[in-house]
Amino acid sequence: MRIVAVGKLKAGYAAQACAEFAKRLRPYYSLETFEVQASDGSDPSRALREEADAVRRHLHDDDCVWLLDRTGEELSSEELSRKIAGVANAGTRRMTFVIAGTYGADEALRERAGFVWSLSRLTLLHEWARMLVLEQLYRAAKIARNEPYHH
Repeated sequence: MRIVAVGKLKAGYAAQACAEFAKRLRPYYSLETFEVQASDGSDPSRALREEADAVRRHLHDDDCVWLLDRTGEELSSEELSRKIAGVANAGTRRMTFVIAGTYGADEALRERAGFVWSLSRLTLLHEWARMLVLEQLYRAAKIARNEPYHH
């Protein structure tokens, strides 16, 4: 699994939480995280293009790309676990989760995604979205193996 995120984790609590869940995920999945620079935001349409270009440089043709976006499909933790297992059972494609920047993702990046996943219809801080993605990936792994954690 890979996470490609626009922007750096600035808050210490967010970096600690992400590091903790990345560590918990290691027995289940290899995980790589790439951060691409956020655009300055003076021109939102330019920011979308620049950030999408930077994200695409980290994508491979055979990646199974999931884009995080509040307009995507919401999943329960159990549904997430089953959907990830379905991707894993379908072949050796690596899953790449893309967390776009402040202005979202440009249309080309949305089209590249095989699935658009919404954590919530609420707008979340970028750092919180990263923490939630990692926590939910860990929860999905535990559910898939019928191990305690999910209640």
